[in-house]
Amino acid sequence: MSTVAITAADVNKLRQMTGAGMMDCKKALTESNGDLEAAIDFLRKKGQKVAGNRADRETNEGVVIASVNSGANRATLVSLNCETDFVAKNQDFINFTQQISDIANSNQPENLEALLAIQIDGLPIGDKITEQIGKIGEKIELSYHHISAPFVIAYNHPGNRLATIVGFSKAGVNGLDTVAKDVAMQAAAMAPVALDKDDVDSSTLERELDIAREQIRAEGKPEEMVEKIAQGKLNKFYKDNTLLNQEFIKDNKLTVRQYVQTIDKDLMVTGFKRFSVGN
Repeated sequence: MSTVAITAADVNKLRQMTGAGMMDCKKALTESNGDLEAAIDFLRKKGQKVAGNRADRETNEGVVIASVNSGANRATLVSLNCETDFVAKNQDFINFTQQISDIANSNQPENLEALLAIQIDGLPIGDKITEQIGKIGEKIELSYHHISAPFVIAYNHPGNRLATIVGFSKAGVNGLDTVAKDVAMQAAAMAPVALDKDDVDSSTLERELDIAREQIRAEGKPEEMVEKIAQGKLNKFYKDNTLLNQEFIKDNKLTVRQYVQTIDKDLMVTGFKRFSVGN
């Protein structure tokens, strides 16, 4: 079989199409005998191989972006995680995350699988991520969350490492923009585990109760008092760790629930999502 001469123009064209490095592109073209489509497949397969080799690596760096649709009734939160801070701060990586966020915002996929299937330049996002793995040589993982409500807000903390989205039961309430931003920033700063008491999962509750019981026993309290005191400690857990029951950070005389209702007694927070890099 004859060997096709690989020119600098061929390499450059493949680099423009894939973003892969010069030597990777040259090798891909050589292995595929100059066939551009086959060379792209070669690079993608390399990415898949890299992903497999790095499956046990931690992706504790990355970029998080939250956004709201034009109707302000659906918010999305996208996180593209990688292994190193060097990659996370690369503008191309940030731009790629922003592109995925824009697509999620406009297409409104219901879950991560649906988002990964949406195409960018003729390739599914899942395959585009595989290309990026081949290009940078790091494990990359995509996370995706969304909420819908009559009114939603997104908060992006400076640095692209932390973002929140929050939904509210009403739109058009006077002062809602300010209140919503305050609640979104509260969720970012105070990292609640759930919206309200009833939303805390049972395994978390049981773990907190077990810790409280052991602490109480270690203090020498009578066994018949252990459960009652543990339940009291659980109320403190709710106050510290559920968004609506937390003290509002700008006025600790109010809970977040009470603060929201200062502008409308019927206004409720319907849900929130919070994501931070490395957590």
